[in-house]
Amino acid sequence: MFIQHMMGMLYHPKAEWGALRKERYSMHHIFLAQISFLAAIPALALFIGTTQIGWSITGNEYVKLDVASAAPAAIAFYFAMWLAVGFIAYSIHWMERTYGGNVSFDECLVLTTFTATPLFLSGLAALYPLLWLNVTIGLAALCYSVYLLYVGVPIIMQIPEDRAFFFSSSVLTVGLCVLVGLLATTVVLWSTLIPLSYVSG
Repeated sequence: MFIQHMMGMLYHPKAEWGALRKERYSMHHIFLAQISFLAAIPALALFIGTTQIGWSITGNEYVKLDVASAAPAAIAFYFAMWLAVGFIAYSIHWMERTYGGNVSFDECLVLTTFTATPLFLSGLAALYPLLWLNVTIGLAALCYSVYLLYVGVPIIMQIPEDRAFFFSSSVLTVGLCVLVGLLATTVVLWSTLIPLSYVSG
């Protein structure tokens, strides 16, 4: 069912949001059956790509990570994505009454998870960690996630479209701040608690 919803988000997102609204997923189901799977995609792809192929800016010279240092970094990144999704869902739940919404945290988590699905799936590009390719795919996924957000908010949150636009913009701001915070935290962890060890390509 989850795979069907993901495919539906690609072809007919408005109808798929309506279907998700009716199904009433629980928080435990979303975290255990969906986020646990989605968050593993970029974490595993980064681990495989950086240890087996290596990073490259131009496509000529590759720098690999040592498996012993890449493994804890991938695990930390995996759980950081859990926290990021949970925090964004909590922020949506906290802001909703300001814009006329009155839904459960579970529904806010559904909105967050399926909005972020293109970003999670774009993590597959890290299997071949060429910088310009990863940035291009990541930006395309981000644009589609923004589109899903603006389509999904009025349906999931059950608020008028004029308020939904401003609500979506607020959620987008929170999401971008979380993304920047996640990147900044990653850099700090890489230079302190989880130092990376490089090997020749």
